[in-house]
Amino acid sequence: MSMLDHTRCTLAVSIAFALAGCAATATATGDTSGNAPNMRFGLGSTPNAAQVAGWNIDVSPAGGAPAGAGSVAQGAVLFAAQCVACHGAGGDGGPAGRLTGGAGTLATARPVLTIGSYWPHATTVYDYIQRAMPLDKPGSLTPNDVYALTAYLLNRNGIVAPDAVLDAASLAKVQMPNRAGFTGDSNHDDVQGVRCMERCKP
Repeated sequence: MSMLDHTRCTLAVSIAFALAGCAATATATGDTSGNAPNMRFGLGSTPNAAQVAGWNIDVSPAGGAPAGAGSVAQGAVLFAAQCVACHGAGGDGGPAGRLTGGAGTLATARPVLTIGSYWPHATTVYDYIQRAMPLDKPGSLTPNDVYALTAYLLNRNGIVAPDAVLDAASLAKVQMPNRAGFTGDSNHDDVQGVRCMERCKP
């Protein structure tokens, strides 16, 4: 077989495979017209309301916190049992970093970023704990457990009283020390057609 014949043969085989792929796509989508804009392969299923609810667990300043309640005292017990190994006694530092202290350090050369010094919303504390903690069993804590741990950590940072009990209503009312240190996206809008990077408002 000459080089030209070999090239022609290779090209023919390539075209055959391409046409077979188009036919398979059309079959998978139910489209026999040769145009398959929506790739559908019959995989998966539409989630039902219960499945959606299982993933719809985000808690933000706008709401979303579940029913339940927890106290600082309850949180202290839970923290000692499940969190000390990573975050140290009282959250003051361990392999996973400290969660307390750092007040007044953000403007220094060595800022200490903790729940008390940096985080702008108490709801973020709740949201993170319920999603990611403890490290070896994320999502295993009950709403009451998460409220208690949030209350404990906020107390350790001097934000709520030792006898505080948090629930959905009281959590949303907590004022974090660095709340004013964060601004909305409006500060990053274009100014006179030039993308603004800092101090953008006129």
